[in-house]
Amino acid sequence: MNMKTCERAGSIVRSVVMIAIALICAVPLYVVVINTFKTSGDMMSDPFGMPKNFTFVNYTDAWTNLPIVSAFKNTLIVTVIGVGLQALIGSLAAYGMILKKSKFTVAIGIFLMLSFVIPGQTLLIPQYKMEAQFGLVDSLLGLIVLYTAGATFCYFLIVQYMSGLPSELFEAARIDGAGPWRIYWTIVLPLIRPIMTTVVVFQTMWTWNDFMTPNIYISSVDKQTIVLQVFNAMGQFSTNWPLFMTITTIALIPVFVFFLFCQKWIVAGLVAGSVKG
Repeated sequence: MNMKTCERAGSIVRSVVMIAIALICAVPLYVVVINTFKTSGDMMSDPFGMPKNFTFVNYTDAWTNLPIVSAFKNTLIVTVIGVGLQALIGSLAAYGMILKKSKFTVAIGIFLMLSFVIPGQTLLIPQYKMEAQFGLVDSLLGLIVLYTAGATFCYFLIVQYMSGLPSELFEAARIDGAGPWRIYWTIVLPLIRPIMTTVVVFQTMWTWNDFMTPNIYISSVDKQTIVLQVFNAMGQFSTNWPLFMTITTIALIPVFVFFLFCQKWIVAGLVAGSVKG
Protein backbone atom coordinates (compact mmCIF):
# COMPACT_ATOMS: atom_id res chain seq x y z
CA MET A 1 0.00 0.00 0.00
CA ASN A 2 1.58 3.29 -1.14
CA MET A 3 1.62 6.56 0.79
CA LYS A 4 -1.23 8.14 -1.17
CA THR A 5 -3.52 5.17 -0.51
CA CYS A 6 -2.71 5.27 3.20
CA GLU A 7 -3.49 8.98 3.39
CA ARG A 8 -6.79 8.45 1.57
CA ALA A 9 -7.75 5.57 3.89
CA GLY A 10 -6.85 7.67 6.94
CA SER A 11 -8.95 10.55 5.63
CA ILE A 12 -11.94 8.25 5.13
CA VAL A 13 -11.60 6.82 8.64
CA ARG A 14 -11.37 10.28 10.18
CA SER A 15 -14.43 11.41 8.23
CA VAL A 16 -16.45 8.39 9.35
CA VAL A 17 -15.45 8.89 12.99
CA MET A 18 -16.27 12.62 12.92
CA ILE A 19 -19.63 12.01 11.24
CA ALA A 20 -20.47 9.37 13.86
CA ILE A 21 -19.54 11.74 16.69
CA ALA A 22 -21.57 14.54 15.10
CA LEU A 23 -24.62 12.29 14.79
CA ILE A 24 -24.32 11.26 18.45
CA CYS A 25 -24.10 14.92 19.52
CA ALA A 26 -27.11 15.75 17.33
CA VAL A 27 -29.40 13.19 18.99
CA PRO A 28 -30.53 15.50 21.86
CA LEU A 29 -31.23 18.31 19.38
CA TYR A 30 -33.20 15.92 17.18
CA VAL A 31 -35.30 14.76 20.16
CA VAL A 32 -36.07 18.33 21.19
CA VAL A 33 -37.00 19.57 17.72
CA ILE A 34 -39.01 16.55 16.60
CA ASN A 35 -41.13 16.55 19.76
CA THR A 36 -42.20 20.15 19.18
CA PHE A 37 -44.48 18.82 16.44
CA LYS A 38 -46.15 16.20 18.69
CA THR A 39 -48.86 16.17 21.28
CA SER A 40 -48.07 15.07 24.82
CA GLY A 41 -49.58 11.63 24.18
CA ASP A 42 -47.54 11.06 21.02
CA MET A 43 -44.36 12.11 22.78
CA MET A 44 -44.90 9.77 25.73
CA SER A 45 -45.66 6.84 23.45
CA ASP A 46 -42.70 7.37 21.09
CA PRO A 47 -40.29 10.19 22.05
CA PHE A 48 -37.66 9.25 19.44
CA GLY A 49 -39.94 8.55 16.48
CA MET A 50 -41.28 10.90 13.85
CA PRO A 51 -44.67 12.48 14.68
CA LYS A 52 -47.67 10.60 13.37
CA ASN A 53 -49.47 13.87 12.66
CA PHE A 54 -47.43 17.05 12.44
CA THR A 55 -48.97 19.80 14.55
CA PHE A 56 -47.91 23.43 15.06
CA VAL A 57 -50.19 24.00 18.03
CA ASN A 58 -47.19 24.11 20.39
CA TYR A 59 -45.64 27.00 18.48
CA THR A 60 -48.99 28.79 18.39
CA ASP A 61 -49.46 28.37 22.15
CA ALA A 62 -45.91 29.55 22.86
CA TRP A 63 -46.34 32.76 20.86
CA THR A 64 -49.81 33.55 22.19
CA ASN A 65 -49.47 32.52 25.86
CA LEU A 66 -45.96 33.75 26.62
CA PRO A 67 -44.23 37.14 26.12
CA ILE A 68 -41.84 35.68 23.56
CA VAL A 69 -41.70 38.87 21.46
CA SER A 70 -40.74 41.11 24.38
CA ALA A 71 -38.21 38.52 25.59
CA PHE A 72 -36.60 38.46 22.14
CA LYS A 73 -36.51 42.26 22.07
CA ASN A 74 -34.91 42.46 25.52
CA THR A 75 -32.32 39.82 24.66
CA LEU A 76 -31.51 41.54 21.36
CA ILE A 77 -31.05 44.93 23.02
CA VAL A 78 -28.82 43.56 25.77
CA THR A 79 -26.78 41.41 23.38
CA VAL A 80 -26.19 44.03 20.67
CA ILE A 81 -25.31 46.90 23.02
CA GLY A 82 -23.40 44.72 25.51
CA VAL A 83 -21.29 42.94 22.90
CA GLY A 84 -20.68 46.19 21.02
CA LEU A 85 -19.33 47.83 24.18
CA GLN A 86 -17.22 44.78 25.00
CA ALA A 87 -15.58 44.77 21.56
CA LEU A 88 -15.05 48.55 21.57
CA ILE A 89 -13.60 48.78 25.08
CA GLY A 90 -11.50 45.63 24.63
CA SER A 91 -10.01 46.85 21.35
CA LEU A 92 -9.32 50.34 22.75
CA ALA A 93 -7.59 48.84 25.80
CA ALA A 94 -5.47 46.59 23.58
CA TYR A 95 -4.62 49.55 21.34
CA GLY A 96 -3.54 51.60 24.34
CA MET A 97 -1.36 48.77 25.64
CA ILE A 98 0.36 48.35 22.27
CA LEU A 99 0.70 52.08 21.60
CA LYS A 100 2.23 52.97 24.98
CA LYS A 101 4.28 50.04 26.23
CA SER A 102 5.66 50.69 29.71
CA LYS A 103 5.97 49.13 33.14
CA PHE A 104 2.64 50.69 34.06
CA THR A 105 0.77 49.09 31.14
CA VAL A 106 2.42 45.74 31.92
CA ALA A 107 1.21 46.03 35.51
CA ILE A 108 -2.32 46.84 34.28
CA GLY A 109 -2.21 43.77 32.03
CA ILE A 110 -1.19 41.56 34.95
CA PHE A 111 -3.95 43.06 37.08
CA LEU A 112 -6.52 42.31 34.37
CA MET A 113 -5.24 38.76 34.14
CA LEU A 114 -6.00 38.29 37.83
CA SER A 115 -9.69 38.81 37.07
CA PHE A 116 -9.76 35.36 35.47
CA VAL A 117 -8.51 33.79 38.71
CA ILE A 118 -11.35 35.17 40.86
CA PRO A 119 -14.53 33.02 40.62
CA GLY A 120 -17.47 35.05 39.37
CA GLN A 121 -19.73 33.69 42.10
CA THR A 122 -17.70 35.47 44.77
CA LEU A 123 -18.52 38.82 43.17
CA LEU A 124 -22.29 38.39 43.07
CA ILE A 125 -23.05 40.09 46.39
CA PRO A 126 -20.81 43.18 45.92
CA GLN A 127 -21.98 43.53 42.31
CA TYR A 128 -25.61 43.34 43.37
CA LYS A 129 -25.03 46.00 46.04
CA MET A 130 -23.36 48.30 43.53
CA GLU A 131 -26.18 47.83 41.02
CA ALA A 132 -28.75 48.51 43.76
CA GLN A 133 -26.99 51.73 44.81
CA PHE A 134 -27.21 53.08 41.27
CA GLY A 135 -30.77 51.83 40.72
CA LEU A 136 -29.75 49.38 38.01
CA VAL A 137 -31.33 46.24 39.48
CA ASP A 138 -34.24 44.91 37.41
CA SER A 139 -33.27 46.95 34.36
CA LEU A 140 -31.81 46.20 30.94
CA LEU A 141 -29.21 48.91 31.51
CA GLY A 142 -28.00 47.03 34.57
CA LEU A 143 -27.54 43.86 32.51
CA ILE A 144 -25.64 45.79 29.84
CA VAL A 145 -23.30 47.25 32.48
CA LEU A 146 -22.58 43.78 33.86
CA TYR A 147 -22.00 42.27 30.42
CA THR A 148 -19.61 45.08 29.56
CA ALA A 149 -17.20 43.49 32.04
CA GLY A 150 -16.63 40.85 29.35
CA ALA A 151 -14.38 43.45 27.68
CA THR A 152 -11.53 41.93 29.69
CA PHE A 153 -11.84 38.67 27.76
CA CYS A 154 -12.02 40.64 24.49
CA TYR A 155 -8.90 42.57 25.47
CA PHE A 156 -6.79 39.43 25.95
CA LEU A 157 -7.81 38.01 22.58
CA ILE A 158 -7.31 41.29 20.72
CA VAL A 159 -4.03 42.35 22.33
CA GLN A 160 -2.30 39.12 21.26
CA TYR A 161 -3.45 39.66 17.69
CA MET A 162 -2.66 43.38 17.71
CA SER A 163 0.88 42.77 18.99
CA GLY A 164 1.64 41.12 15.64
CA LEU A 165 0.90 44.30 13.68
CA PRO A 166 4.06 46.01 12.34
CA SER A 167 4.93 49.10 14.37
CA GLU A 168 6.10 50.77 11.16
CA LEU A 169 2.44 51.33 10.24
CA PHE A 170 1.87 53.42 13.36
CA GLU A 171 5.11 55.35 12.85
CA ALA A 172 4.28 56.11 9.21
CA ALA A 173 0.80 57.30 10.21
CA ARG A 174 2.27 59.61 12.86
CA ILE A 175 4.69 61.07 10.32
CA ASP A 176 1.73 61.79 8.04
CA GLY A 177 0.09 63.71 10.88
CA ALA A 178 -2.46 61.16 12.05
CA GLY A 179 -3.41 61.25 15.72
CA PRO A 180 -4.09 58.24 17.97
CA TRP A 181 -7.84 58.21 17.27
CA ARG A 182 -7.41 58.42 13.51
CA ILE A 183 -4.82 55.61 13.59
CA TYR A 184 -7.23 53.49 15.58
CA TRP A 185 -10.26 54.03 13.29
CA THR A 186 -8.55 54.02 9.89
CA ILE A 187 -5.63 51.61 10.37
CA VAL A 188 -6.01 49.42 13.44
CA LEU A 189 -9.69 48.48 13.18
CA PRO A 190 -9.53 47.29 9.54
CA LEU A 191 -6.42 45.22 10.29
CA ILE A 192 -7.90 43.50 13.37
CA ARG A 193 -11.24 42.75 11.71
CA PRO A 194 -10.73 38.91 11.83
CA ILE A 195 -10.14 38.79 15.59
CA MET A 196 -12.88 41.37 16.20
CA THR A 197 -15.32 39.12 14.34
CA THR A 198 -14.23 36.15 16.44
CA VAL A 199 -14.68 38.14 19.65
CA VAL A 200 -18.16 39.28 18.61
CA VAL A 201 -19.19 35.69 17.79
CA PHE A 202 -17.96 34.29 21.11
CA GLN A 203 -19.44 37.08 23.23
CA THR A 204 -22.75 37.09 21.37
CA MET A 205 -23.30 33.40 22.02
CA TRP A 206 -22.32 33.80 25.68
CA THR A 207 -24.53 36.84 26.26
CA TRP A 208 -27.55 35.39 24.44
CA ASN A 209 -27.39 32.08 26.32
CA ASP A 210 -26.51 33.48 29.75
CA PHE A 211 -28.96 32.47 32.45
CA MET A 212 -27.40 33.29 35.79
CA THR A 213 -27.04 37.07 35.37
CA PRO A 214 -30.61 37.87 34.24
CA ASN A 215 -32.01 35.36 36.72
CA ILE A 216 -30.36 37.23 39.59
CA TYR A 217 -30.91 40.81 38.50
CA ILE A 218 -34.22 40.70 36.60
CA SER A 219 -37.56 40.15 38.32
CA SER A 220 -40.09 41.93 36.08
CA VAL A 221 -41.73 39.76 33.45
CA ASP A 222 -41.58 42.47 30.79
CA LYS A 223 -37.77 42.72 31.18
CA GLN A 224 -36.93 39.03 31.10
CA THR A 225 -34.65 37.55 28.45
CA ILE A 226 -35.49 34.59 26.26
CA VAL A 227 -33.46 32.17 28.40
CA LEU A 228 -35.49 33.17 31.46
CA GLN A 229 -38.66 32.43 29.50
CA VAL A 230 -37.36 28.92 28.88
CA PHE A 231 -36.68 28.50 32.60
CA ASN A 232 -40.13 29.81 33.55
CA ALA A 233 -41.75 27.48 31.03
CA MET A 234 -40.05 24.52 32.66
CA GLY A 235 -41.91 25.23 35.87
CA GLN A 236 -45.13 26.44 34.30
CA PHE A 237 -45.48 23.61 31.79
CA SER A 238 -43.84 20.78 33.71
CA THR A 239 -46.46 18.31 32.41
CA ASN A 240 -46.44 19.64 28.85
CA TRP A 241 -43.01 18.71 27.59
CA PRO A 242 -43.73 19.37 23.89
CA LEU A 243 -44.55 22.99 24.73
CA PHE A 244 -41.42 23.32 26.84
CA MET A 245 -39.30 21.90 24.00
CA THR A 246 -40.99 24.31 21.60
CA ILE A 247 -39.95 27.31 23.69
CA THR A 248 -36.43 25.89 23.92
CA THR A 249 -36.29 25.52 20.14
CA ILE A 250 -37.50 29.09 19.61
CA ALA A 251 -34.74 30.33 21.91
CA LEU A 252 -32.09 28.27 20.10
CA ILE A 253 -32.96 29.23 16.52
CA PRO A 254 -31.43 32.76 16.43
CA VAL A 255 -28.12 31.82 18.03
CA PHE A 256 -27.94 28.62 15.94
CA VAL A 257 -28.40 30.57 12.71
CA PHE A 258 -25.91 33.20 13.90
CA PHE A 259 -23.31 30.52 14.63
CA LEU A 260 -23.79 28.83 11.25
CA PHE A 261 -23.36 32.17 9.52
CA CYS A 262 -20.24 33.18 11.47
CA GLN A 263 -18.48 29.88 12.19
CA LYS A 264 -16.00 30.29 9.33
CA TRP A 265 -14.58 33.38 11.05
CA ILE A 266 -14.09 31.76 14.47
CA VAL A 267 -11.01 29.66 13.67
CA ALA A 268 -9.85 32.09 10.97
CA GLY A 269 -9.76 34.93 13.46
CA LEU A 270 -7.89 32.93 16.09
CA VAL A 271 -5.15 31.66 13.75
CA ALA A 272 -4.87 34.65 11.40
CA GLY A 273 -2.38 36.34 13.68
CA SER A 274 -0.11 33.32 13.99
CA VAL A 275 1.58 33.98 10.63
CA LYS A 276 3.33 37.29 10.03
CA GLY A 277 4.12 38.84 6.70
